[in-house]
Amino acid sequence: MARRPGPAPRSGRVPRPRRPGAPVRAAPRGAIGLRRATVADLPLLVRHRRGMWTDIGGRSPRVLDRADPVYRRWARREMGAGRLLGLVAEDRSGRAAASGALWIAPAHPRPGVFARLTAPYVMSMYTEPEFRRRGAASRIVRWMVRWARDHGYPRIYLNASTMGRPVYARLGFVPGNEMRLDLHPARRRRSGRAGRRR
Repeated sequence: MARRPGPAPRSGRVPRPRRPGAPVRAAPRGAIGLRRATVADLPLLVRHRRGMWTDIGGRSPRVLDRADPVYRRWARREMGAGRLLGLVAEDRSGRAAASGALWIAPAHPRPGVFARLTAPYVMSMYTEPEFRRRGAASRIVRWMVRWARDHGYPRIYLNASTMGRPVYARLGFVPGNEMRLDLHPARRRRSGRAGRRR
């Protein structure tokens, strides 16, 4: 039976998360365990986020070099405010196998169960190549889904890469009706100059 979400609070206040650094759930012997990330894990989280973008492709190392410190500052601020819940999957020796983050993002008010002013958003998912196909990413996402359900959210969101789409589909995520319009200022400026020359 599907579990009904709890009542949505009237404010946009973010629920208090579990203490960072604590194990989320004891792992069986030889298995990969999960723990909440702390600010001390920021270098790992930044490196993994960069790995995610590298796998997706289309961005040069120079662009990623500029993006890394921006994400580090943003993640530090959001973690400090309790709005970014980082998860790290580790093997028995403490090697990081995967990581991801659940951002409790601002949301506009909508009618009904979506009236809440925050929404959980899965982001920055990455698995080290030697740990892939061992369920680390799925464990992280399942934890996030449980967290969102336990805190009364009616829906959890993400933007799936081609590589991640099968993982999310197996966990029950379905494509949404989001549309987008890509805006290219440089292209627009070139077309504007061309128009003036005519």
